Amino acid sequence: MARDRRLSFLRRAPIREGLVDVDAARVGEAMDELRNRGKATWHDRLHRVRTVTGLAVQAGLAAALSYLFSHRVLGNPQPVFAPISAVGTLAASVGQRTRRTVELIAGVAIGVLLGDGLVYVLGTGAWQLGLVVTAAIVLSIFAGASVSVVIQAAATAVLIVTLSPSTKNLEVPRFIDAAVGGGIALLVTSILLPLNPLRVINRAARPALDLLADQLDACAEALRRRDRDATQRALFRLRENKGELAALDEAIEGAKETATISPARWHRRGELTHYADAAEPIDRAMRNSGTLIRRSVTLIEDEEPIPEPMPDAIAHLAESVRLLRHEFAAGQEPEKARERSLRAVSEAGRAYVDGVGFSGSVVIAQVRTAASDLLVASGIDQEEANRLIRQSFGERERRTGGQPEPRPTAPPVG
Repeated sequence: MARDRRLSFLRRAPIREGLVDVDAARVGEAMDELRNRGKATWHDRLHRVRTVTGLAVQAGLAAALSYLFSHRVLGNPQPVFAPISAVGTLAASVGQRTRRTVELIAGVAIGVLLGDGLVYVLGTGAWQLGLVVTAAIVLSIFAGASVSVVIQAAATAVLIVTLSPSTKNLEVPRFIDAAVGGGIALLVTSILLPLNPLRVINRAARPALDLLADQLDACAEALRRRDRDATQRALFRLRENKGELAALDEAIEGAKETATISPARWHRRGELTHYADAAEPIDRAMRNSGTLIRRSVTLIEDEEPIPEPMPDAIAHLAESVRLLRHEFAAGQEPEKARERSLRAVSEAGRAYVDGVGFSGSVVIAQVRTAASDLLVASGIDQEEANRLIRQSFGERERRTGGQPEPRPTAPPVG
């Protein structure tokens, strides 16, 4: 018999008759999870590539035009700084490119003045380089400059000190190249190749809204099964929303900047205002949904009653988020999203009548609050949204002790 030379944890012991191969089931479950994770990662990577493709093309065009202009028009034999400045401007946070260009030029000016002045007095060398960089950073911070200005001032001072012995008259070309690179970057983004601001926002909004909808769905399903661990996982995942929300805020700022400086996108300014107004209530809906899911965990732990309409209400809330994203992307009035939000509140009202515990009442309250946030995100005034929430919940009938009017049956969840 050949000896099994595999490590002990890789050897499979024979399964005795009547026993279940538990290891195989666990390994299979783990492999399924890895496959799903791999697919999600691949999808996320493709989404990130699609998101930055426009920026990459803009950066390439700006770098090429900056090089040509500085070399052919200004006669600079080595126009290195112009394309670097162009790419640096475009690499700045979207929505801050105009300010980035001004900061770039200001930082270069500070670096040139300090570097050239101290080199003239002290000469060049290692200790002179250290002194110049220190002086550039301290002076920039004392003047109240931003981090971008401080970095540019220090970098320019380094270039002046290190290249002055071998390259004459470096100061003026460096300053001009910074202006050329930043200016051409703005020209590309505003005139030659402006991105569609609505498309940029739609791509950025999708991960944030999908995250919210998916975790609300997961919470609803976990409540139906009284699965505490699944609810906890949904809570952990929803709390990891800073990246998605930051991307959405950045996309909105970038779209507003594009619509401001690009004549070809001026007609989009009204639509962008709607998106900008929706960002804050979406953020609130995220936070209130987090409270909803957290109390759902406690509800399950305390073995409180879970009326059937409660998970349905949360599922309708998730569908409202998806409809909001779809109708925003299609440029439609989000009527379906509003209706589904109100149906979520109506189902929450039914659950409240059926009877809930302390945590259950908190879940019901958070359904109402999150639905109100989504209504405001859809463009409804806060006061009107609150009135519609109260009407759908049936609060007036309960306060007076009367019988609530029959509510329309909610559509199937899914």
